[in-house]
Amino acid sequence: MKTNYSKFLTTLAGIAGFTSFSVLITLPSDAKEVLNPNPSIFNEAPYNQGQRLQANTQYAPTEAVSQIEKGNTKRKPVAQKSGGTVNPRPSIFNEPPYNRGGGSVTPSEPTPITPSTQPTETPTTTPPKPGASSNQGKNLLALAESNASFTTLTKALKAAGLSATLQGKDNLTIFAPTDAAFAKLPADALQELLKPDNKEVLLKILTYHVVAGKVLSTDLKSGEVKSLEGGAINVKVDPATGVTVNDAKVTQADITGSNGVIHAIDQVILPPDL
Repeated sequence: MKTNYSKFLTTLAGIAGFTSFSVLITLPSDAKEVLNPNPSIFNEAPYNQGQRLQANTQYAPTEAVSQIEKGNTKRKPVAQKSGGTVNPRPSIFNEPPYNRGGGSVTPSEPTPITPSTQPTETPTTTPPKPGASSNQGKNLLALAESNASFTTLTKALKAAGLSATLQGKDNLTIFAPTDAAFAKLPADALQELLKPDNKEVLLKILTYHVVAGKVLSTDLKSGEVKSLEGGAINVKVDPATGVTVNDAKVTQADITGSNGVIHAIDQVILPPDL
C-alpha cells in the first residue's frame, strides 16, 4: 500500500513539474508579469476626458497615447476622434464677454468727410468822411483842378496869378466857392473879374478866401480869423447849423492836400473894404 501511494505522489509531482516547465517555455523569458497598456481605471472619471468634453462634441483635443513595446516606451500623438468636424469658431465666442457686438459685426464703411467751405471774408474798406480827400499827395492847386465843383475857381486862381502860391510849401486853408457859388454873382460881374484889367480886384477877392496854416474843421472855432488879404473873416461854429464863414455856409469840409486844406462854401465872400 505504501508503495502504491509513493508512486502516486511521484507521478503527481512529475505532472506538476511538467506543467510548470511548459508554462515557463510558453512565456517570454523577460516577461515576469502581464502589463495592461490601458487599464480600465482610465475609462472612469477624472481620467476619462471624453466624458468631460461631451458638452461640446465638436471640440477635438489631441492626446499622446503611450504605446509600450517590449519594455520601450514611445509616445505617438494620436488624434482623438470626435463625433463631427472641427468648429473653427466655437459657440463660446458668441457669448459675453467675447461677443461685444451682440452678433456678427459688419464692418461699416467710413463716412466720407466733406471739407467745409469757409466763407471768404471780403475786406471792408471804411469810406472816407464827407469832405475828406484821398488825394494826400496833391497840392492845393491840383486839388482844385481835380474837383469838378471848382472849375470856375481854378480859372480865377490862374487868372489872378496864384498858381505858384498854391503849389508852394506853405500850408494854407482855402474857403473855396463852388461853381454854384460863382453862379450867384451877376452874369457880367464874373466876366469882368476874369479880365486882365481887373486882376488886382480879382486877387483881392480870392486872397480874402485864404487863411494861413492848415485849419481842419475840428480846429475851427467861432470868432474872427485874419485872411491873406488882410481883412477879418467871421467864423461861426454851430452844432445845429454847421460852420458858416461870413454869410457863406461850409458844404464840404476837409479836402486835404499836401500843403493845406480846402473847405467848400456856397457863396463868394467879399472883403469889408471892397
